Amino acid sequence: MNQTVIFILAFAYLLGLLVGAIPWVNYGILGLGIILALATALKQVYQQKQSRKARIQQFIKQKETRKDALTDPIEFAAKIPKPPRPKLPFWVWLLAGITAFLASVYLQIRTPQPATNDISQLILNSGNSQDLLITVRGEVGSIPRLTRSGRGQFWLNVNQVNEITNNNTPIAVSRDVKGLVYVTVPLLKATGLYPGESVAITGSLYQPQPPSNPGGFDFYNYLAQQGSFAGLRGRYISHDDSQPPPWGLWKIRQRITRAQAKLLGVPEGSLLSAMVLGRLAVDLPYDIRDTFVQVGLAHILAASGFQVSFLLGVILALTQRFSPQIRFILGLLTLLFYLGLTGISPSVLRATLMGLAVLIALLTQRQTKPLNVLLLVAILLLIVNPLWISDIGFQLSFLATLGLMVTVPPLMQRLNWMPPFFASLIAVPLAVMIWTLPLQLYIFKVLSPYSILVNIIASPLISIITLGGMASALVALFMPGFGSAISQVLHYPILGLIETADYFSHLPGNSIAVGSISLIQLITLYSLNLLIWGYFIWVNPQENPKILTSKKGWIPLLFAVTCAILIVVAPGWYTKTTQFQATILGTPKEPILVIEEKGKVTLINSGSQNTAQFVVLPFLNAQGVNEIQGSVATHPQLGLSIGWPFILENVPIKRFYDNPAPKKTYQATNDVILKALAQQKGAYVPLILRQPVMLGSVKLELLNPQPPIIRFEMGQNIWTLLGETSINDQKQLMESQSLTPTQVLWWSGEPLSPEILSVFKPKIAIASSNSIDPKTVQILSQQQTQIFWTGRDGAIRWTPTQGFETTLDFDETDGSLL
Repeated sequence: MNQTVIFILAFAYLLGLLVGAIPWVNYGILGLGIILALATALKQVYQQKQSRKARIQQFIKQKETRKDALTDPIEFAAKIPKPPRPKLPFWVWLLAGITAFLASVYLQIRTPQPATNDISQLILNSGNSQDLLITVRGEVGSIPRLTRSGRGQFWLNVNQVNEITNNNTPIAVSRDVKGLVYVTVPLLKATGLYPGESVAITGSLYQPQPPSNPGGFDFYNYLAQQGSFAGLRGRYISHDDSQPPPWGLWKIRQRITRAQAKLLGVPEGSLLSAMVLGRLAVDLPYDIRDTFVQVGLAHILAASGFQVSFLLGVILALTQRFSPQIRFILGLLTLLFYLGLTGISPSVLRATLMGLAVLIALLTQRQTKPLNVLLLVAILLLIVNPLWISDIGFQLSFLATLGLMVTVPPLMQRLNWMPPFFASLIAVPLAVMIWTLPLQLYIFKVLSPYSILVNIIASPLISIITLGGMASALVALFMPGFGSAISQVLHYPILGLIETADYFSHLPGNSIAVGSISLIQLITLYSLNLLIWGYFIWVNPQENPKILTSKKGWIPLLFAVTCAILIVVAPGWYTKTTQFQATILGTPKEPILVIEEKGKVTLINSGSQNTAQFVVLPFLNAQGVNEIQGSVATHPQLGLSIGWPFILENVPIKRFYDNPAPKKTYQATNDVILKALAQQKGAYVPLILRQPVMLGSVKLELLNPQPPIIRFEMGQNIWTLLGETSINDQKQLMESQSLTPTQVLWWSGEPLSPEILSVFKPKIAIASSNSIDPKTVQILSQQQTQIFWTGRDGAIRWTPTQGFETTLDFDETDGSLL
């Protein structure tokens, strides 16, 4: 079996895993393999017949007569040379199709599913899809981590339920269960927990939900990939403090991180530990993490090939006088130790296995082909755990390594006029970006324009910090004080790295939202990469050394870059310039509306800071929004407007319309908004009662400041936003005659009186809430009003052609999923 056949079968396995989650596509790939096999077989038969016929005619003319051929056909046929064997037999394509099909089946088999005694079944059996008060026992499965909300988080392997309460009624006591639970508890209660410790936790058990907004984080899928189907908001923890914690690699990791943070402090010490052991081994402050991700330096926070190569290089350098067997054993022990120290993540596993390949080559005195090793490592890891095919860390790690192998050499040849050190500073980050950028756009929907420049500037600092941090970690294993002293020497390089990232994160245009790109666009972008790679292999630079330095060598690259830009930009630009849609975002209690009209965007309300960061901004990124033409703060409450400063930091706003109602707790936030608008040269405009404001073709009118009543005219429909109101407020509003009939009523889900509903007479009622007052639902149903609420339906989109659609409806029909 030659190398080409192995590559085809390996690629078929990868392809089968990639499409394994798409229904019926695996059968299509199997059918494609059968078709290719039949086509190849028929082609071979046809070629054999044609070759035989041509050789017979040639043989007759040159060496024998027709009479000889007729008198002794058997001897004559034996003298005819046989045609050459085909390079790829038909069975290769058939086997590739079968391999891809079996890979998809294998992925489905290995995909975690809740068992019959899984703890998540308790939620379904209780008939309550929301929180369920529960007390469970189990073993801590990980070191507690700090969440963005300031709580401690860890994994818990549960084995018993002591009490379940639903609607204040006990429904089960002392039941054996299994499963992995995502636990969050108050930070102080998580302090001191260690892996393997037996604990009892009382809290609210809940079922994770899929994203309720386009571009939102899929918490349900994240937990499912870990084999977890339930979360627990813990309130109380009881555990035995008398027993000393057992030994484990986590104690060594803790020893290193404490030594590095002792003199450096936070965030410098945490950043150093993250660059040495990976961010999974240490609680890095989220503001530092977000800054590094924003400017394209997220890769330095993950333990990967650089650290593994450094450790292996040190061991091999120190053991040069030893036999190959001893060097192999010491190198292998070092790789395994570092793997356990950082945690078994796909990127570290990839680097460890490739390091193992180097050790095997050293032991056997044979040379290895890096591409073959990379492909073999990928297949081995995906056989062990096929779910890693959808892990973003796994994907980016292998794509970055592939870029270093196949793209750095031609770039270095093109930059041979520069000193090698400076040429590598440009070639390495550029090669990695070429192969990882399409996937990053597909997943994160944001482009970091300064990423190449930041990596070039920061590369010397990163090398110094990482090497010094590895030395500090090695010394801290034996002498923590000396390890702390070594880490303190890195204070200024670390500070310089943080300042560099912070400076570029505040530059104008530090991130550009490109919007959602489809799977077809992603495949096309990587096809361009493969075509360019194949082109340079085909022209064979070794025989044509001037091809990379000549002007003609740049033509395919410029063509590919132009095509890539058009592939990403053109579909989104066409959609934005032709569409009109209004989307009420899926929030538990905050009314937020995004209106998109021919490339211009209006944002109604921001919500809290968490809502702005994790709901509004991801939605704007998914829609490719880089500027907001008009924004409206309809509510004077601080909780519904405190997210504006965060949005202004990321997306400029041209005109900011504000509710003129008194803002007792809002003034500080208002000052921040005014300052941010002044820096962006945006206009601050207070709304005037009953004076219409045109936002594109949408007319907005403030009918009442407090409680807020806003009327929108979109197309042929009149929308009315009604803020939180009590029954007494509703009576006063009716007396003031500020209410008029409306086609769409948008409110908070609180009780509405029959009288006010008889005035509105809505055809559509939308509640930005997790639940709706039952009596209000009954009255609306009697009026034959169609009801939506974000707690059930997620985001709700309206378009002039399709009307109202929920998140599930337009996610299934969205072209970005093709």
